[in-house]
Amino acid sequence: MTELDHRLMLLESRIAHLEDSLQQLSDAFYLQQRELEKVTARNAQLLAELDSVPAASPFSQHEKPPHY
Repeated sequence: MTELDHRLMLLESRIAHLEDSLQQLSDAFYLQQRELEKVTARNAQLLAELDSVPAASPFSQHEKPPHY
């Protein structure tokens, strides 16, 4: 095996490892995106529920209670 053949094999091996790493990163990014979409949807749902609940305080949101 010549030096050129050896270097070519090393480069091919490195490319294969880089392709594998890129695929793993792509998969992780996809899973994170899906999780972010779920969290965003849940947040919107909770905000909608919060908006539908009447305020428990007898004071308006902009009025400070007398003890302040």
